[in-house]
Amino acid sequence: MNRLVRTWSTALLLTALSSTALAEDAPSSPSKLEMALQGVTRTEAEMARDEFERKPLQTLDFFRFGEDLRVLELVPGGGWYTKILAPALRGDGKLYVAIGTDNIEQQLLPQPGFDEIEVLQLPEGMTLRNLEAFSFRVENLDLVLTFRNLHNMSAESRAHLNQAVFDSLKSGGLYGVKDHTRRHMEPDDRDNGRRLDPVRVIKEIQDVGFVLEDFSELHYSVADELDREVGDEWVTGRTDRFTLLFRKP
Repeated sequence: MNRLVRTWSTALLLTALSSTALAEDAPSSPSKLEMALQGVTRTEAEMARDEFERKPLQTLDFFRFGEDLRVLELVPGGGWYTKILAPALRGDGKLYVAIGTDNIEQQLLPQPGFDEIEVLQLPEGMTLRNLEAFSFRVENLDLVLTFRNLHNMSAESRAHLNQAVFDSLKSGGLYGVKDHTRRHMEPDDRDNGRRLDPVRVIKEIQDVGFVLEDFSELHYSVADELDREVGDEWVTGRTDRFTLLFRKP
């Protein structure tokens, strides 16, 4: 009887080990975020910027993106990130967009798969460049993201935006910011108008109550000496960009 028990025990152990090995060898299913990167709405030109320039998977991972979060994307422009965020959040999460949404409202939202995006409208007469104190009229967001937009705003407008972001997030919610780097304390000139001093950005965002959670060198660029306009042919697409993550206490 003991021999029989040992034989069965050995067989069961081998079966379990074999099943574990097969499970480890089996390829994992791609995440919704990974599948979104291959979405049919993304153009070849957009995809070409993934690996070496924008690094969306790594960037969103740094910003602690999750497919079940409530996320607000600010100033989506032509929808480069919206085309990734919306499919990844569809069903389990929620994507809001705000400020400068005309392009995606006309061109992206009518397409299949983007109907769950909710547009948050600014008060009438306000634009990115002339923000006054306002509210997004949404609360308890998990994550707010802005990609290369703060440089287009005055310090006063950024203060109003940062406060509105703070108010819209839940306690522990995160604010992810990426923008073109300017030298610290460098005065304004015609070449640095679309750059921002990251130290100044940190101070401005901390001033409304955020805590600096982390920073990343994902978008550091040795090719950019910070002395050219970001659209200059020598640095366009290769500008040095700071990547910061803030937390609402």
